[in-house]
Amino acid sequence: MQKFFLYVRKSTDVEDKQVRSIEDQIAELRAFAKAENLEVIDVLIEKKSAKIPGRPIFNDMVLCIEKGEANGILAWHPDRLARNSVDGGRIIYLLDTGKLQSLKFPTFWCDSTSQGKFMLNMAFGQSKYYVDNLSENTKRGLRQKVKRGEYPSFAPIGYINDSRTKSVVVDKKKSAIIRKAFSLYSENASRLEDISHFLAQQGVRTRGGKELPRDRISFVLSNPFYIGLFRYAGEIYEGKYQPIISKKIFDKVQEILKHRGRPHHKQKNEPQPFCGLLKCGNCQMAITGEYKVKKQKNGNEHYYTYYHCTHKSKTIKCNEPCIRQEKLDEQISHLLQTFSLKKDWADEINKMLEKDRTNSAQSFTPFVQENKSRIMEISIKLQRLLDGYLEQDIDREIYRVEKGKLLSEKKSLEEKISTFQQRQTGWIEPMRNWIIQAQSLEKISNESNLFEKKVAIKEIVGSNLILQNREAREKTQNATEIPFKTPWGAVVAVRRFLGKKEKSFIVERVWGVEPHSLAWKAKVIPIYDTRARLCPWRESNPHIRLRRALFCPLNYKGQPLQLI
Repeated sequence: MQKFFLYVRKSTDVEDKQVRSIEDQIAELRAFAKAENLEVIDVLIEKKSAKIPGRPIFNDMVLCIEKGEANGILAWHPDRLARNSVDGGRIIYLLDTGKLQSLKFPTFWCDSTSQGKFMLNMAFGQSKYYVDNLSENTKRGLRQKVKRGEYPSFAPIGYINDSRTKSVVVDKKKSAIIRKAFSLYSENASRLEDISHFLAQQGVRTRGGKELPRDRISFVLSNPFYIGLFRYAGEIYEGKYQPIISKKIFDKVQEILKHRGRPHHKQKNEPQPFCGLLKCGNCQMAITGEYKVKKQKNGNEHYYTYYHCTHKSKTIKCNEPCIRQEKLDEQISHLLQTFSLKKDWADEINKMLEKDRTNSAQSFTPFVQENKSRIMEISIKLQRLLDGYLEQDIDREIYRVEKGKLLSEKKSLEEKISTFQQRQTGWIEPMRNWIIQAQSLEKISNESNLFEKKVAIKEIVGSNLILQNREAREKTQNATEIPFKTPWGAVVAVRRFLGKKEKSFIVERVWGVEPHSLAWKAKVIPIYDTRARLCPWRESNPHIRLRRALFCPLNYKGQPLQLI
């Protein structure tokens, strides 16, 4: 008599899902076995998907059949046995070798004949197609869901999944805790462990009741979900849920995580922030940064960064001492402040720029209108020329020649308008951008972003910054020399001479800060001023205008300007 394994399976190991599936299968199969007079030696229950090979209970059943402990399988349907080609092939191979003599299904006919195995193979193929198609449909649905801004997974800490609306909503209690955690870390005074302790005190722990590990805290603090963005399949999507963290705080936290997340893993040869900025004042070689770790007997570790000469000169033996990064940061910040533009100065210069822009617009408006009228006339001529050609009043060759002439003239007029407008007002926007940049130096110098300071000072001084006697300074001949003949040098000059010279030392002509076609003469010429020479009216050099704007204690009406 044949011996059967009664095999039942559901696709999930979660106890509260598909519970009736197992019970119903066992009840139906026991009734079928009794009706067919089949001997069942064991009931095997599997709670795992058959999409991929590796089900332990199924593998044990196959091994028992190969050993001869049973020679038949009783299941509800072939898709309970296999939904992949490997497990399906093993079942058919057991039928081929005769170790598996019978397969019984209440809803499917199968015997150990060629026709029966063919039908079984078709059933396994259909089961695999079903699960593959289901996977594609699920992925397609998830892709459409994320495109609509709906998060397709479990909500992170601070949010909950709303089963009614199938969406993510804010957890009012935990969201306030997450906000506080971000705020604490953005102050740059807390470690990841401190944030973990804080969350534990507020009741945010793992499922086992333990504090969240460092890696989990780092993941939470770097998760863009809290600002309204989420990652899916390696891509960022905009979510349609309420963000609980501002972008400004999130960016600040990312910057802190980047620079001080795990300092004990820092490479000794990692490039330091101020590398490539300075040269040695003694031998003109590059200044490099070196990371040092000081370990105390009590186990404490201290981390330092020193900058020193590379000592690569073959002709000079350099004895330039090293300098701590904190000290160098103070000196770079002080340099940036000397180049910064005060707010009241910027406001006055912006007023002058706006007046110049208005005057320039009034001066070139007639010219632009005249040329636009000419362009309109040419467009009308082109239309008439086309109409004559279509009516066959004009030959094709004449049409092409005349059209080319008119288009060429139209293009010339358009370029003339563009060039004239650029010469009139093209200098205003670059200068306005420079004023914004000069104003921002004060803020940059007071912040802790060393890379931003490096970019700012390098844009100003270029390669003219040296380190000598543990002091970072500009490469100048003497203390009274203005360092750079640029807008930045003009700012330094104003700061240096303001209060030491009379305001009447420098005067400004009544036209404004823009160059003029005629030479301008005054009793006193300001530092680096170019007004004593002829300057074309259309010159677009904003540096000249800036010098004249900064070295002018008088306004358009001859009244003193308050620059302090």
